[in-house]
Amino acid sequence: MKMKRIMLVFGTRPEAIKMCPLVKEFQKYPQDFETVVCVTGQHREMLDQVLRIFEVTPDFDLNIMKHGQDLYDVTARVLTGMRDVFQQCRPDIVLVHGDTTTSMAAALAAFYQQISVGHVEAGLRTNNILSPWPEEMNRQITGRVVDYNFCPTALSEQNLKKENAHGRIFVTGNTVIDALYMVIDKFKSNPLLAKEQEKVLQDAGYDVTRLADGKKLVLITGHRRENFGEGFISMVTAMKDLSEKYPDVDFIYPMHLNPNVRKPIHQVFGEDLTAYRNFFFIEPLQYLEFVYLMEKSALVLTDSGGIQEEAPGLGKPVLVMRNTTERPEALTAGTVKLVGTDHDLIVNEVSRLLEDKEYYNVMSKAVNPYGDGMACSRIVNALR
Repeated sequence: MKMKRIMLVFGTRPEAIKMCPLVKEFQKYPQDFETVVCVTGQHREMLDQVLRIFEVTPDFDLNIMKHGQDLYDVTARVLTGMRDVFQQCRPDIVLVHGDTTTSMAAALAAFYQQISVGHVEAGLRTNNILSPWPEEMNRQITGRVVDYNFCPTALSEQNLKKENAHGRIFVTGNTVIDALYMVIDKFKSNPLLAKEQEKVLQDAGYDVTRLADGKKLVLITGHRRENFGEGFISMVTAMKDLSEKYPDVDFIYPMHLNPNVRKPIHQVFGEDLTAYRNFFFIEPLQYLEFVYLMEKSALVLTDSGGIQEEAPGLGKPVLVMRNTTERPEALTAGTVKLVGTDHDLIVNEVSRLLEDKEYYNVMSKAVNPYGDGMACSRIVNALR
């Protein structure tokens, strides 16, 4: 068999978490694949953190991130950057991931060169092009130009078949579970690593030893564009009210760097975010620290996509602050519930999970529909 040159392209932290384990899997087969990694730097600092954790060194780095960039900037820079990369290194197959602007533009750039494209985490749909925005349209555009669709679940496979999607379809599971299990294995095999995470979190402003004697922790993330404005104000107000309602529960929010996230936090909580006894605002965490904190939490309140897949793998109920999700398998399985940005619904559902043990157990013990940690090997075997 002729060796294939595989180029994996990604640019954000969530993409890197899901693609780095795939890079490592391809590298196990040097007789079959020449593995090339290209990053765009759509998220610069957060991307670099994940690359270090998984010990992945890019062969190409577009370094597109600029202060104040918008979607026009990101799309244009990725398109022209990938054109230049393809002039230096023409792969047999380009692999992109999910629903980012990096993935959409890189897939389009490969299509312009008539290079085969594989889509990791293909087939997720809300069928509402404004929710999540622009991710839903990014994913659909990517899906129109691919030759290989690697679906995380049977439902995502069905979505593509209904659309008469182009390219071959493989159901593989989600590579995020591969990444999660890799990190958990690191903690189990190296107890000092767990201690290091506690130290990092303490330096960031949260002392994990507060969780002794059964104290509960609610982990919060939020960054979706469609929630910016009044939606975020409602979400953050609900968080503040919950922290006052449950003074013996800790709430921790690693804040996204986007000013559209931080401004409403200050509007609701005031300028001094250290003034609250049981609410902890900290800077964004690296992947290792975040997984460690997620494992310590009782439940997760988020508008993220990937966390809907990761947290159930650790037995953590997830309340999703969105009105739609492209991951309905989790809703069906019972590991996730949508609460939107509705203040009362957020407060009521968090309260119920904190107070109703039976309700909590139903969600925490539901089977995670996103896989068994073998997605990367299935993708590699499909291309072998």
